[in-house]
Amino acid sequence: MTQSDRPHPAPHQEKVSGQSSPEHQAKNRWLVPLLIVLAVVAIGTFLLLNGSDEPEPVTPTARRAIGPESAPVTITEFADFGCITCKAWHQFGIRDQILAYYGDQVRFEWRDFPVTLPQSPRAAEAGFCAHDQGAFWAYHEILYANAPRFSDQELIGYAVEIGLDSQAFTACLESGEHRGSVERERSAALEQGLRSVPSFMVNDQRLIGPPSFEQLVVIIDELIAAME
Repeated sequence: MTQSDRPHPAPHQEKVSGQSSPEHQAKNRWLVPLLIVLAVVAIGTFLLLNGSDEPEPVTPTARRAIGPESAPVTITEFADFGCITCKAWHQFGIRDQILAYYGDQVRFEWRDFPVTLPQSPRAAEAGFCAHDQGAFWAYHEILYANAPRFSDQELIGYAVEIGLDSQAFTACLESGEHRGSVERERSAALEQGLRSVPSFMVNDQRLIGPPSFEQLVVIIDELIAAME
């Protein structure tokens, strides 16, 4: 028999020791998908238990407000510490006049809508840091008194001036822990169709631009009368 007459092994047919039976191969067909499902469940459980790096959404308790939650009328101001018109409205004292006039019938809430200056979001973050120490409204006053000087050094200086814990305030501001909260409030204002500052909501009634004391009195009286 010549060399060419000798039988040759079929190509790509190497014998593998312990070759699987048909039953074993059938099991392997569902084993891989099962492992994938288990891996996905494990990853999801890990993320759920460990949370994410995103700041928590702003809850009602984190909101800055004056007056009882049970008040029949809530005035919500969407404003910017760098806004000249916002500063002027604040300096006219209309908010304080309304609160003094209506007492517990009115609640006033602040929302950050930083859209006028590059430094406005940073000032809003600083406001949250002051709120952490229970001093948002005192800080609100000093920000408007000194606007638009909002460098980090100045923002920290204002905190010191009103007696806040400067170390805690500085750590809060430098960490950016409230950046997400500020952005969420800005986004929420845009989603409500607001495009300028200051803007106001009196219950569900939208007001664009700064209202006078007289305008607010008319609106509030109508709302209270409708509830009686």
